[in-house]
Amino acid sequence: MQFIERAIWFIETRFADDITLDDIANIGGVSRFHLSRSFGTMTGQSVMTYVRGRRLTLAAQKLLDGAPDILSVALDVGYASHEAFTRAFRDHFGQTPEQMRAHGIADPDLLVAPLRIDETLLAALPEPRIVDAAPLRVAGFSERYTFATNEGIPALWQRFSPYVGHMPGQVGSTTYGVVADFEDDCSFGYLAGVEVLPTADLDEGMAYIDIPAQRYAVFAHEGHISTMRRTAYSIWAHYFPTSTLIPTGGPSFERYGAEHDAQTGHGLVEVWVPVAR
Repeated sequence: MQFIERAIWFIETRFADDITLDDIANIGGVSRFHLSRSFGTMTGQSVMTYVRGRRLTLAAQKLLDGAPDILSVALDVGYASHEAFTRAFRDHFGQTPEQMRAHGIADPDLLVAPLRIDETLLAALPEPRIVDAAPLRVAGFSERYTFATNEGIPALWQRFSPYVGHMPGQVGSTTYGVVADFEDDCSFGYLAGVEVLPTADLDEGMAYIDIPAQRYAVFAHEGHISTMRRTAYSIWAHYFPTSTLIPTGGPSFERYGAEHDAQTGHGLVEVWVPVAR
């Protein structure tokens, strides 16, 4: 977890400055993707959302203490103009800086405290196996999510489940939850689907993704699917920070094979993460 701790230290000592995601990743010694994916998995928000929240919290504290000059407060926390600061402040707190100074904070829960890593979510993971896998096409239903909205993924699976076994050109019975196109703001595409032949004539409304040949670290998740977050947290917060394997940012997926019971949510799920050494 050292690179996340270094990143948090850098943010906490420099968030009022004009720091970028690249600056924070460089301090951590990892790529933008690695930092964004790990930070998002562990905190449910993007790196720069946290930076913005810390800046605006410092500003709010100054205003609540009676700071007389709002422009000076804006400059102190990294905003170049009164207008830009007021817009960001209102978007975050639902009130203008002037309103907060005059009437107090409407919702104290919107203040962003310094981040603490939740080590209670760490689980002991078996060493992953390394697999060089052939390309495959996965087709099904797809939506975009963030770590703050991914509670909608089970509903996507519920929508797709009647098609399992009835997809045009379906190959085998294994189902896949594919994560791709991960952005710095922690948004990502998620596709619930099955492997299909490249020649499959898909129904209207279906999506597909071609996953290239990749080398993967394959992690085993045992137990109920509702505890998957602990496995994901442990992969990104503990395993990769201490491993010589580097996640590449290519499409990753959850693999639900014969040992997983989709009706009860129990059984083995494999998490396949593309890696390089």
